[in-house]
Amino acid sequence: MRILITPRLTGLPAGRDDYSFLRSLHGDRRVAATLSADGRVPAATTQRFLRRMLREAGPGAGLWIFRQEGRPVGYCGLRRVVIGGAAETELLYAAAADDWNRGLATEMARAVLEAGFTEAGLGDMVAFTLPLNRASRRIMEKCGFAFERDFIHAGLPHVLYRLRRR
Repeated sequence: MRILITPRLTGLPAGRDDYSFLRSLHGDRRVAATLSADGRVPAATTQRFLRRMLREAGPGAGLWIFRQEGRPVGYCGLRRVVIGGAAETELLYAAAADDWNRGLATEMARAVLEAGFTEAGLGDMVAFTLPLNRASRRIMEKCGFAFERDFIHAGLPHVLYRLRRR
């Protein structure tokens, strides 16, 4: 995984030392409300998430921590998932709540998507969120994803979006 550079951000491959940032992000109730139905992301969930992303890092998968002027503002990555019995590549992201509505999540997502398409040669990608998370849906749409269908993930209703390979 390489460093990703955007006009405002630098994305570095995640490492074990990024746990405290991820925990602070997931511990923010505003962010957690976009990631879980009950508005909580337990520390154990953050630990499992980071371990999985580090274990699966390689061509077509991985997690980047994005910084603006040295300050972490969010993360974005790609991982392999199974949806409806089909193997998919998922785009995932989260931004610090104090940095919402500045276009940073879209900027992170575009950089990761470009790396996935050009460097890893990935095909279609998916992204999903809770139905009421309009901000996340808008990020997906700005990145070229189109709504595909409603589905159940982790026992909860979600909306699935797909980006066709260019």
